[in-house]
Amino acid sequence: MMDDFEKYIKENKTLFDVHKADKSKLWANIESGLNKPETKTKTIKLWNSFVFKAAATVVIALGVFSLINTVMVNRVNENSQNSLAMQELNDIDSHYKGLVAYQVRLVNKSTQLSVDEKKEFLSFMDELDVEYELLKLELQKNVDNERVLEAIVINYKKRIELIENLLKQINRSKKLDNDDVYIL
Repeated sequence: MMDDFEKYIKENKTLFDVHKADKSKLWANIESGLNKPETKTKTIKLWNSFVFKAAATVVIALGVFSLINTVMVNRVNENSQNSLAMQELNDIDSHYKGLVAYQVRLVNKSTQLSVDEKKEFLSFMDELDVEYELLKLELQKNVDNERVLEAIVINYKKRIELIENLLKQINRSKKLDNDDVYIL
């Protein structure tokens, strides 16, 4: 049935083209509709109203205030964290520096060590001193205070361990020397 309908349309195609649209009339109607002012809608210019200007001023002022407040709070927190870290560093230094200095004096006074052995030992200590200074700089940069302080403590512990190992070696060699002596 559909095929018959399609066949009819194709055969009588020219009959359907009787009425053609008048393009100039269509455009004239469209243009006349465009030129008419709409009387029902009223445009309000919001940005010219006093209330809008006042509200915008308040919003901007609050934004600036909160930005300044955030910056100041961050600075205060940073300064307090930095001062706490520096206080901890001072506590660590006061505890460990005395121990290290005492043990270094013991090594320097030792008669069991040669000058070269003392120089080698002190070069290790100098390397640890350089590492300590680098850690102190990182602490001042406020990198990760807790980890830096842990690294400083580890640095001091390495120094002490190095000194203790050297002193144990000295004491062992003294003991061996004393065991070699025969009493008659």
